[in-house]
Amino acid sequence: MSVSIRLNDSELAAIKTYAASYGMTVSECIRRAILEQIEDEYDLQVFEEAYAEYKKNPVTYTHEEVKKELGLE
Repeated sequence: MSVSIRLNDSELAAIKTYAASYGMTVSECIRRAILEQIEDEYDLQVFEEAYAEYKKNPVTYTHEEVKKELGLE
């Protein structure tokens, strides 16, 4: 599948320079940037849900307590 985006000359130049400095094509650079943005937003959503759950029941365990509970000691 192909997708087109419109960039002005300075945007395209910046992307080309960045991509070249990391040995990527412009297409690969844009694809990675978009997928990383999606992953970051997903991670933030998961964090916010976990933090809200933690605020409801703020119980924490030390590494030693977890190891003991799991029989790893």
